[in-house]
Amino acid sequence: MTARKITVEVPSDLLEKAQRASGTGVTLTARTGLQLVAASGTYARLRRLRGKVRFKRTWAELKADR
Repeated sequence: MTARKITVEVPSDLLEKAQRASGTGVTLTARTGLQLVAASGTYARLRRLRGKVRFKRTWAELKADR
């Protein structure tokens, strides 16, 4: 994986809120936010499948198989 160094201007209050929520520093907070944005399309596709997928195993069977 290659990394790029970037400069981004963000509102201070937004950065502080994000850092408090993530419990990490600026770099990891920005990285986590970028990963969430990149994954948002996948999350949307999964939400569209809600209620359309049938499983052969019951919830109790899945829980017992832990």
